[in-house]
Amino acid sequence: MAQAGSAPAAAPPAPGDLPPPAGRPAHALAATADIPVGGGVIVGDTVVTQPSPGSFVGLSSVCTHAGCKLASVSGGTINCACHGSKFALDGSVAKGPATEPLSPRTIRVNGDSVFAG
Repeated sequence: MAQAGSAPAAAPPAPGDLPPPAGRPAHALAATADIPVGGGVIVGDTVVTQPSPGSFVGLSSVCTHAGCKLASVSGGTINCACHGSKFALDGSVAKGPATEPLSPRTIRVNGDSVFAG
């Protein structure tokens, strides 16, 4: 019970209200430093890759074979754990069973952060 004159305890922030991780502005998908050259990261429905230094590519994180969410970016490819499809860092098919490339996503780099749109 709150004492007279004291304010009630504040509710904890909802997950969407939490501040971004240190070094990443609000609404940024990732910091450019977190995207390795020759690799990438999966952030929600977007894969962000850096095929060559300073060149960033946005792609859908949904495999074109059976609609599974892509699992990882490693070994120079974007990998689906469902049936083993692999995609190059530009989204083209590197290994089936997928036959269609990943859909592009519009991203933009502003300073040292990558944003959707």
